[in-house]
Amino acid sequence: MTAALHYTVSPDEPARHRFLVSLDWPLAPESDLVLQMPVWVRGSYLVRDLARGVQDLRAWRGDAQVAIERLDKASFRVPAGGAGLRIEYRVFAFDASVRRAFLDTRRGFFNGSSLFYVPQQARGLPVTLQVLRPQPPAGQGWQAVSAMTPLEIDADGFGRYRAADFEELIDHPFELGVVERVPFDVQGQAHELVLSGRYVADPARITADLARICAVEHALFGGQPHLDRYLFLTHVVGAGYGGLEHRNSTALICSRADLPRPDAVGISRDYRGFLGLCSHEYFHLWNVKRITAQRFAESDLSREAYSRDLWHYEGVTSYYDDLFLLRAGLIDAPTYLDILAEHATRLQRSPARKRHTLADASFETWIKFYQPDADTPNASTNYYVKGALAALCLDLRLRRDSPITLDDCMRALWRRHGATGVPVPEGGLEHLATELSGLDLRRFFDRLLRSTEELPLVELLADFGVHADPRACTSAIDDGGRTHARGALPWLGLRLKPGEVQIAHVLDDSPAQAAGLSAGDTLVAIDGLRLVFAQWNRQVEAMKPGEPLTLHFFRGDELLETTLVPQKPPLDTWAYTLAEATGQAAERRRSWLGT
Repeated sequence: MTAALHYTVSPDEPARHRFLVSLDWPLAPESDLVLQMPVWVRGSYLVRDLARGVQDLRAWRGDAQVAIERLDKASFRVPAGGAGLRIEYRVFAFDASVRRAFLDTRRGFFNGSSLFYVPQQARGLPVTLQVLRPQPPAGQGWQAVSAMTPLEIDADGFGRYRAADFEELIDHPFELGVVERVPFDVQGQAHELVLSGRYVADPARITADLARICAVEHALFGGQPHLDRYLFLTHVVGAGYGGLEHRNSTALICSRADLPRPDAVGISRDYRGFLGLCSHEYFHLWNVKRITAQRFAESDLSREAYSRDLWHYEGVTSYYDDLFLLRAGLIDAPTYLDILAEHATRLQRSPARKRHTLADASFETWIKFYQPDADTPNASTNYYVKGALAALCLDLRLRRDSPITLDDCMRALWRRHGATGVPVPEGGLEHLATELSGLDLRRFFDRLLRSTEELPLVELLADFGVHADPRACTSAIDDGGRTHARGALPWLGLRLKPGEVQIAHVLDDSPAQAAGLSAGDTLVAIDGLRLVFAQWNRQVEAMKPGEPLTLHFFRGDELLETTLVPQKPPLDTWAYTLAEATGQAAERRRSWLGT
């Protein structure tokens, strides 16, 4: 492959959080050229205006500097000339998420979407990337780690890489810094856990567990595709959680408490959450990165790409992520049912389920999901949570009424789309499930996706020997599932910001809303007693439904007073438990849960 575009990235100003980036196109055409930076990152559906970090943008044709004509926030034009093109600029990189770029004296990270302009005429041309080592004293002990194909690199990973085109270039994030690299094997395919940050953990145990998860995911698709390597790029922080999928890697953020210590026994809730995150992002290797929505595949990342199918790409993935923990033998069936009950509880506690459909939530992700506000619980359905439960309903319906399962649908999507590179048209999973099952599923999908009816979870689970029991919340940390607590927590219908007595959300038709409380109000006292966050749960537990309380609070700089009347708690908390099952119900449950 002869590269046409040559990019260079230099972390030369870590204390100022700036990368120096250049693009060379020696054989650039003599016509005017329009260069563009993406405005959103694949896998994260929000216009993020990635070019806002660009500084000191300059261009040359040969040895002559040329004027740049700005066309919009993300693109510019370079005039025609008789020589090759060179672009140079700096990028301010101080976003510690998995979505953009970060650089300081301890660490660097970047997604190419946040750093690279591309000439519109050259999106399909081969690319090389040179990643330079920071100048001393910065960068001591640093490595450069990426799944991008190396051309000529040193022992620490700095040097030249290649990509088939711009899309491949921006689909390989880079981790720069002091890292721990722990290789492991999955069916003869090289995988690696790459840890950065400060932590005390047991990497050998983590990779052993990851290997089991990855193996059952590959088994679903018959061992395909074969990977040269796959990286779990994991940055460990004090408190954080998130992931972004890529074609041969994933970028992750986790909390120190999420990782098992060398002396840990069993799987803690935090570690289970980390494994679920890894399982989720790894499943995107198929469901998103290769089984790709046509609406997203057609996008050049210059504007929103609307689809009503995010429930398929994120919701189905969210259904499978914890199911793979069960299939890998890392959790048992009762624990898995607790996880499903937590999802159902989260949905039940969201008033938005009564007004915002799953299809609309998918379509409106560009203005809702990634930009939550005070009214989000009342107005916006989470397509990860409800999508996972819709996928559960679909799987159970197929298992009960047809000879196929959701597994069969995913394998068919792989054969028809993932393995062939043909994107999935809108509504693809819905049409495929109907075709393969032989069932008339129009009304079923209307209920799941295009209505605000409650999902048919109770009746479907019953046909698999699982009892669904709605109950009242028993404590501030009761997220659903089995509980040994006694009593019920009085219902206020407000949620506080973490660690504060300031209101984050007020739920529709709640006692807090009836009392005139709003997001942003800072609670001061109840019945003349000062409120502090550490005592909040205890004070709520002492309240009695129907007994009025005098509440003082600040709204802005005004001290106000209202009467708050706690109510009897709603049955908004689910517990899913294994019931006595015989005959078909027992057989179905064994096929689904392995019990």
